[in-house]
Amino acid sequence: MPHYNYIARTQSGEKEEGNKYSENKKSLARSLRKKDLTLISAEHEEKGDQGFSFNLSFFGVSLQDKLMFTRNLRVMIGAGMPLPRSLRVISSQVDSKKLKEAIKGMAKRIVKGDEFSETLRDTGIFSDLYCSMIEIGEETGNLETVLKNLAFHMKRTHDMKSKIKGALIYPAVIITAMIGIGILMLVMVVPQLAETFKELDLELPATTRFVIGLGGFLSSNFLWVALVFIGLIALFRWVLNTDAGKKAFDSVILKVPIISSIVIKTNSASTVRTLGILTSSGVPIVRSLNIISDSLSNFYFSKAIRESAENVKKGANLSESLAPHQVYPSLVIQMLKVGEETGETSEVLDKLADFYESQVTRSTKNLASIVEPILMLLIGGIVGFFAVSMIQPMYSMISAL
Repeated sequence: MPHYNYIARTQSGEKEEGNKYSENKKSLARSLRKKDLTLISAEHEEKGDQGFSFNLSFFGVSLQDKLMFTRNLRVMIGAGMPLPRSLRVISSQVDSKKLKEAIKGMAKRIVKGDEFSETLRDTGIFSDLYCSMIEIGEETGNLETVLKNLAFHMKRTHDMKSKIKGALIYPAVIITAMIGIGILMLVMVVPQLAETFKELDLELPATTRFVIGLGGFLSSNFLWVALVFIGLIALFRWVLNTDAGKKAFDSVILKVPIISSIVIKTNSASTVRTLGILTSSGVPIVRSLNIISDSLSNFYFSKAIRESAENVKKGANLSESLAPHQVYPSLVIQMLKVGEETGETSEVLDKLADFYESQVTRSTKNLASIVEPILMLLIGGIVGFFAVSMIQPMYSMISAL
């Protein structure tokens, strides 16, 4: 992990110099703010390994690995085992090399006096939500309960993502197989049939000429076509990483039938579940909303939460602040208002999260049942077009005999 020499300013205006390991300058500034310091400048310094090396940073850490880490740590903390020892024991049990090295580094730093939440944040592995809740657990001395809430939240998130991925796997496999088989037919079978038609000197229909032309083009330019295809995928990913591209894509997604419903319900479930856990753990509402805005995948949901946080900071209610954005369902707004009026916001949010998570499950099942017949019709149409295009000249030749 990069090592930075930094200059920061205290709230009283005094300069403070120091050095710190951090994933990047943004992460460094965020960790300094926790100490009421404002980053002025930071210079990267190459240093030897001091227990926090991430040569495998290309490989991410799965949500399941982080869930198991959280569960095991909660059990050990609850049993009264010291935190550094707990981390060393867990590091010998995890499979992820990146997480293993990170845990070992955290244990060494905690022994030297660093805070657990700070070491977590510096790894770049754990989300701001995770680190903020651990920080609350350290401040209140209730780390075990916080870890329990985190494990519950991560389990719910993992289940919801698994259901969505499961619904998409079937159509993805079918479409990939269909494209692969189609390319093989065009490259290997069609040119041979084209030679046969040429020898027989047959007059070919327009559809047959199109299929033969497409097959010949792919056979002659297969490498270039593959490179262009890969380039388009890379370009698409790059565009999605830009603010304008992300905004445009999320806008289109919210207008696609069926898909938009799943996106709305997923973001609603994630928002209310996370907000309920954060507020019940003692995280201030404005800080909770800022954390949630960074965790949401859709630009418009993130924007609604971020702008609502500014209004709440000025004294407005969350339900009133979210309503004008018109991205969250009216049920979310109404239930938030009920929670604000009764003072039982956390309980209301938990029940609302359960409702939307069940809705996501139902929607993904409906998606699978709708996509299957559409795929069958699509495959049948393509196969029928190909078959008719290639058989029609043969039928005409037989009829002429």
